Amino acid sequence: MNLEQKDIAGMRMAYEMGQLNEDDLAEDPLVQFQQWFNEAVDKGVMEPNAMTLSTVSASGKPSSRIVLLKHVDRHGLGFYTNYTSRKGTELAATPYAALLFFWPELQRQVRVEGKVEKLPAEAADAYFRSRPKGSRLGALVSPQSREIANREELDDQLHVLEENYRDTDDIPRPEHWGGYLLLPEQIEFWQGRNNRLHDRLVFKKENEVWRIARLAP
Repeated sequence: MNLEQKDIAGMRMAYEMGQLNEDDLAEDPLVQFQQWFNEAVDKGVMEPNAMTLSTVSASGKPSSRIVLLKHVDRHGLGFYTNYTSRKGTELAATPYAALLFFWPELQRQVRVEGKVEKLPAEAADAYFRSRPKGSRLGALVSPQSREIANREELDDQLHVLEENYRDTDDIPRPEHWGGYLLLPEQIEFWQGRNNRLHDRLVFKKENEVWRIARLAP
């Protein structure tokens, strides 16, 4: 089979939008993250809260997928999902993960690593109620990450639920669906620079104190 080949090796662009110095950083990396996140929103980045979530299985095999950031506070970064999905079962076996935000419009990345714990049920209930009705019904229908016979199986089950809840907006949060909070132990801020000599400043938590270091690009 012949595949049309693009010049992948020749794909490149210059990173010349900015620089990142130690004096530019907030003392708290979560404050710094919020500043960069706000800039991404203000600049019209498409889905600035989209992030790559990487987990590892009990046997040490990594997996990654895009999820949406839905919660930020002074403790960490949160997201919601099906606890019985692949990421849910992997987090149950190994409660550590990595997050990656890439905002090409700003030529920036943020990498976050740390321990993951479940958010309280009250937080999951509140967020679940805030979701569009269709998304809540979808959470009830989907056995996330499991094999299904076909698309029609999902559509038929969704149609049944739409009829059952046609006259009400009171849809219960399923027990298998909820939130996680990643508690950062390391956060790296990456700003693209010319000649691939990018700026990389990393916060590392040592004895509950954040230390800043510069990494070679």
